[in-house]
Formats: sequence, structure tokens, C-alpha cells
Amino acid sequence: MSDLKGKVAVITGATGGIGFAVAKRLGKDGYTVVLNGIEDEEGAKRVEELKAEGITAEYYGFDVTKEEEVTSNINKIGEKFGKIDVLVNNAGGLGGRSRFEEMTTEFYRSVMALNLDSTFFASRAAIPFLKKGKDASIINYTSNAAWTAGGPGAGIYGTSKAGVHAITKALAKDLAEYGIRVNAVSPGTIDTPFHAQIKATKPEVFASWANSIMLGRLGQPEDVASVVSFLASKDAGFITAETIQIGGGQALGI
Repeated sequence: MSDLKGKVAVITGATGGIGFAVAKRLGKDGYTVVLNGIEDEEGAKRVEELKAEGITAEYYGFDVTKEEEVTSNINKIGEKFGKIDVLVNNAGGLGGRSRFEEMTTEFYRSVMALNLDSTFFASRAAIPFLKKGKDASIINYTSNAAWTAGGPGAGIYGTSKAGVHAITKALAKDLAEYGIRVNAVSPGTIDTPFHAQIKATKPEVFASWANSIMLGRLGQPEDVASVVSFLASKDAGFITAETIQIGGGQALGI
């Protein structure tokens, strides 16, 4: 896609799983991709993998839960390229499980920081550079847990993802006057290293998860990457403040 030459996409948490699949897809679309992570060695490997496929890629190591690190690194990226065209707030996660009665304030804050603070910090820092981008957009990650409040011990995860769902709409309202679109994806059960432990220790449980999905299979990272690619593209130029479920109908149950 020659019209994407020179466009820059920043993907947080992109050294593995869905984030790396998104980086690869956007790179193949024609973006210069900037990967973020906290494992520098892994980040360097991933950049080499992308370069071997003819993708222009860079890596910036910083912790998305730390305000100063996010701000200074997004500023460095924006100043280097003169703009940011797409910000993908991919970093996030369950962060562990805890029922509210036993939940420590530290745990509560860590999960909120991982999912909601990170989205806020990166988006705020990127806005001045997105204003200089072309057909610029932000793509966030929420979860079915934003609607269901999560399973046992995942209540604060669901709460944090509900916050991402709301901030997506709020950012879309805030940035519409600049032509910057803001949307979210809500992945269902995706076959990534996130589920490696249960896959290894309880393969029958892992295999059974497909039974709760209308399309009869688990998602692959590329299933999410293709939707992110669409949301970043001109084809989605009249879509903002939306969340797309990517779960094979899992959210409806069967």
C-alpha cells in the first residue's frame, strides 16, 4: 500500500502475542512500526524479525504504567518522525486474580495502571503528534469483561476494561474536531502465550473453551491484527467511538 509509505504506527506491548501480530500486519500494510515493551532483548529480536520481512521497525523499551517513561518516550518517537499516525494501546492484561475482600490496594492500583492508566498516559502523550498525522487514529483494547465484570477474582480487571471502553468514547468526542478517530477492539479467547500455562497443565480445559464459541474455534492473533488494520485504514474513515468484538460470537454464549 504505497499511500501508507511514511506513516508511523506505535504499538505498546508489542514484543509478543497479539501486539507482535499487529506490528507485523501494520508493517506489511506499509507503516513504519514502533514496538514498545519491557523486555529489551525480546524487543531487539522482534525488530530483526520484522526487518527480515522488509518492514521498517524500531523498538522503544519503557513501562506503560509509568507516566514519565511513557511521556518521554512517546515524545522521542513523535519528535523523531515529526508525527504519529496510529497509536495502538495493546499493552494490558489480567494482572492476577483477587476477590475484593482480600484485595490489596497495591493489587487494585497495579491492574488499573496496567490497563487504564497506560491507555491514558500513551494517548495523552501522543495527541500532539497525532494532530500532525494523516487520517490519524487511536485503537484501544477492551474486553468482554468490561460488560460481564469478569470471572471470579477478575473483577478489577473487568472494571479497568470498562474504563477503557468509556475512555475510548471520551477520547473520540475530544478529538473528533481534529479528525482523529478513536476506536477499540474487544478480543475474545485468543490462542496466545497468555494461556500457555493452562494449555500445558490442563489441555482438556483449554480445548473445551472452543465449545463456548459460536464459530467453534479459538481466535488467532492475526484475527485481531486484521481488525486493527481495518480500523487504522481509510476504509474505517467514518468509524469512531466504536468497539468491535473479535470473539467468534463468544460474547453471546451458546
